[in-house]
Amino acid sequence: MQPTLSDRADALEHEMAAKLEREVAPIRSPLFTAGERDPREPRHEAMDAVMAGKKLLMGPDPRLPPMPAKATLIDFFNNRFGFSQHMLQSARLALNNGHGEKVAMACLLHDISVIGLICGDHGYWGAQLVAPYVDEEVAWGIQAHQVLRFYPDESVGYAYPEAYVQYFGEDFVPEPYVREAYEQARQHKWYMTGRLITLNDIYAFDPSVKLHIDDFTDLIGRNFRQPEEGLGLDHSSSAHMWRTMMWPTRAL
Repeated sequence: MQPTLSDRADALEHEMAAKLEREVAPIRSPLFTAGERDPREPRHEAMDAVMAGKKLLMGPDPRLPPMPAKATLIDFFNNRFGFSQHMLQSARLALNNGHGEKVAMACLLHDISVIGLICGDHGYWGAQLVAPYVDEEVAWGIQAHQVLRFYPDESVGYAYPEAYVQYFGEDFVPEPYVREAYEQARQHKWYMTGRLITLNDIYAFDPSVKLHIDDFTDLIGRNFRQPEEGLGLDHSSSAHMWRTMMWPTRAL
């Protein structure tokens, strides 16, 4: 039986990955090997690869879906972000609750760092990532939601999530900087934007709802300033962060 086009494509992909492993080394930054390896060790994956006679990867990782030459936000959702359904549902819930497009856009992007870049302090990373492309209030809300989620606000019906007891334990207490940032955010003119993200965040898990990023094309078009050069290639203050997501195993 002749191999199908799909079979040939799979075989080519497998061969590319095997060649990469044999000849060219993708490199994980020390940040992403800490814990598996003591970061104080005088070792680095790049040096290990050189000692093994391999070249260092300095471009796209062929094991990953290729990115378009001028990547858009939707391209990143389709090719780099996996666990995005929660964010899509959060944005849908915000719109259904009548909170407006700024809040909906913030909800759509609030965990972008968790699913594409770095989990710890994800509100800060996410806000910096999108700041050049969204309204300042949207970026502020994304940063603030990280700390606001730990503190209830009865005025909008937000209680400390029971899920957090399961996730973090009954004895979990946020670090002092989190409490300090919360107190500052509480006095900010955009406090309610950040608070509404938390309200439409924890309650947006509905396994019966399946959404796609294309459902939000119009929202993105009105609220996200897509650079003509493509995300990562526009020399913005966060372009390097988008390039890191495009080429996460590039050596340098």
